[in-house]
Amino acid sequence: MEKNSLLNLQEVVFSSKDAAISKQLSKLVAAGKLRKISPRIYTSNFDELPEIIIRRNLYLILGKLYPGAILSHRSALEFQPTSAGHIFLTYTYTKKVSLPGVMVRLLEGPGNINGDNPLSGGLYASQLERALLENLQPSRRPGPESKVCLQEEIENRLEQVIRTRGESGLNELRDRAREIAPQLGMEAEFVRLNSIIGAMLVSRPSKLLRSPLSLARAFGHPYDAGRLELFEILWSALKREEFSNMPEPNISPQAFRNFAFFEAYFSNFIEGTEFEIEDAMRIIEMQMPMPARSEDSHDVLGTWKIVSSREEMQITPRSPEELLDILLHRHNLLLSARTSKKPGQFKDQNNRAGETYFVDHTLVKGTLIRGFDFYQALTHPFARAAYMMFLISEVHPFLDGNGRIARVMMNAELVSQNEAKIIIPTVFRDHYMTALRRLTRQRDPNAYLRMLLSARDFSATVIGEDVETMKQHLEVSNAFRHHEEAQLRIAYPQSES
Repeated sequence: MEKNSLLNLQEVVFSSKDAAISKQLSKLVAAGKLRKISPRIYTSNFDELPEIIIRRNLYLILGKLYPGAILSHRSALEFQPTSAGHIFLTYTYTKKVSLPGVMVRLLEGPGNINGDNPLSGGLYASQLERALLENLQPSRRPGPESKVCLQEEIENRLEQVIRTRGESGLNELRDRAREIAPQLGMEAEFVRLNSIIGAMLVSRPSKLLRSPLSLARAFGHPYDAGRLELFEILWSALKREEFSNMPEPNISPQAFRNFAFFEAYFSNFIEGTEFEIEDAMRIIEMQMPMPARSEDSHDVLGTWKIVSSREEMQITPRSPEELLDILLHRHNLLLSARTSKKPGQFKDQNNRAGETYFVDHTLVKGTLIRGFDFYQALTHPFARAAYMMFLISEVHPFLDGNGRIARVMMNAELVSQNEAKIIIPTVFRDHYMTALRRLTRQRDPNAYLRMLLSARDFSATVIGEDVETMKQHLEVSNAFRHHEEAQLRIAYPQSES
C-alpha cells in the first residue's frame, strides 16, 4: 500500500484492523491531515460540522460499519433519518448506536433476500414489498422514534402504486408480499397488508382504511393530492384579495353576441386553430364550416354556440356532480365534429404539455370533486372565475379542448353574476401561458391573478352594437398581433427560472 493512499481525498476514511492502515491513520491525524469525528470514522474535511459530514455520507458509512445490514422499516420508505434523527437497519443484533446527528437503530432480523436492493458498499435496502410488511409490525414507540410509519402513509404509498402501475400492479405487489412473508416470518403482517389492499380495491370493508386518499379510492373517487395542494394555494391567494366588480358593458343581445364572436375566435386562436378574422366571421354568419377546414370550423362554431348563449352561460355548478355534468355537456357541444377526441367523455389516457404532466386519467373525477370544495368557498365572481379556469386547465380532463372549456367555465361564472367577461387576445397569449406555468410549476398565484385582472380590464373596453366597431377597437389596441408586447402593463417576470 502506498503511503498516501488514504489521502486520495475521500471525505470519509475508516479505521481498520490492518496494522499498517491503522499506523498510517495515526500519522495523518498527528499531521493534521485527518480528524476523527466518530468511532472508526475520520475525515479530511476540517470546515464542516461532523453531523453534516455524517449525513452527506450516511449510506457509505452504514455500509462500511454494518456490512450486510438492510435499510428497513420506515427508513426503507423514507430514505432519510426521521425528524428525531433516527434511521433503522435490520442487522444481526439489536442495538442503538449514536453518530453525530444520527441515531442508528439496529434491529435483529432476517438478512437480505432475493429482491432487496444493494445501496452502498455492504448496505442493502428492503424491497418495497418487504418494507411495507416491516412497517405493519407492531410498535410501542409513536412518532419520529418509531420504527414504523403511520398506516396512512402506507396507504398513500399503495395509492402511488395504483396510479403508476394500475390495479394489476398493486395485485402483483400483493402476490410478491405473499411470497416473501414466510421467509421473513411476517405472515401476520401480510394479513394486514392484504386487508388494506382489499379495502382499497373495494373487495374488503373501507372502515379498515385511514388515509383520505385511500378512502377516496375505496368510495370510487381517487384524486391527485399534489393538485389539491396547488388548488389550495390559489384559493388562499383569492381569499386574501379584495376584487372590484366590473358590470357587463355589453348588455343588449346583439352586443353580447358580438363579444361572443371575439371570445370564441381568440379562445381557438390561442390553441392553434387560426383563421383570418374575415373567414371566422363568415363561418359564424353563415353557420357553415369552411369545406377545406371542417373540423377547425366546427371548433369555432361550437365555442361560439356556447359563449353566445346567455342562458347557457348563466349556468354554474351547485354541486360536484353538476360540475361534472356541465363539463361533459359543454365539451360535447364544443368538439362535436372531432369524434376521435371523444366529445362529452373524460379522457381515457394521460396528456401533457411540454414538461407539464396533467392529472392522471384515473384521478380526473375525484380531483374535480375535491377541487369543488375550494370553489364553493369563494364568493366574489372574479375569484370564482379565476379558480374555475385554473381548476379545469390544471386537471385537463379531456383529450382535447381543455383550454377552451376552462375559459368557457371562467366566463360562465362572470355572466351568471352580470360581470364583464374576459377574452385572451393573441397579444396576451405569452403572458397567459407563462402565468399558468408559473402557478403550476412554482406555485406562485400572483402572476396568474395579475394577468387575469389585466385581461379583464382590457376586455371591458371591447364594447359595441356593431361587430365592425369592436373589430376596429381590437385592431387599434393590437389585440390581433402575434408577437408584440401587450399595450397593457402586466407587471410580472417572463422568466420561469
